[in-house]
Amino acid sequence: MPTTRVSPKHQITIPKPVFDAIRLEVGDVLDASVHNGKIVLTPKNLIDKAPAVKFTPVEQKILARAKAKIEKINSDLLHSKGLTLIETEVAAKAGLIDEDQRYFWTEEWQKDIRASERDIRAGRLSPPAETAAELTAQLNALKRA
Repeated sequence: MPTTRVSPKHQITIPKPVFDAIRLEVGDVLDASVHNGKIVLTPKNLIDKAPAVKFTPVEQKILARAKAKIEKINSDLLHSKGLTLIETEVAAKAGLIDEDQRYFWTEEWQKDIRASERDIRAGRLSPPAETAAELTAQLNALKRA
């Protein structure tokens, strides 16, 4: 069992094995209490910490590419490129994108998003339809065009 010593200023150092076992980080807040003559330090977390995800060197390179592509999509949609399937997998593993939204970030999907954005910027939009009949008429007009 690791031990520690109380300093003249009443400070203690939490032994590294204990620190690591409960995934403490510098700056974490601890509640201090006494139970049956023992000092109990309890991490005060607003949310539980998830264990750190480990990435292989290859995954780290893939993650860097995915991160750059996501930033480009968010900042310059028309000149960006979507992610590959492996990039979406690693980005979801890292928490950069939601697992159930991986499809959105693929190149196939982003190609359609870019086309829609070009249509929006060019003013090629139908006005809002007030009724189902109005919508049907707009759709039929598009088919004929």
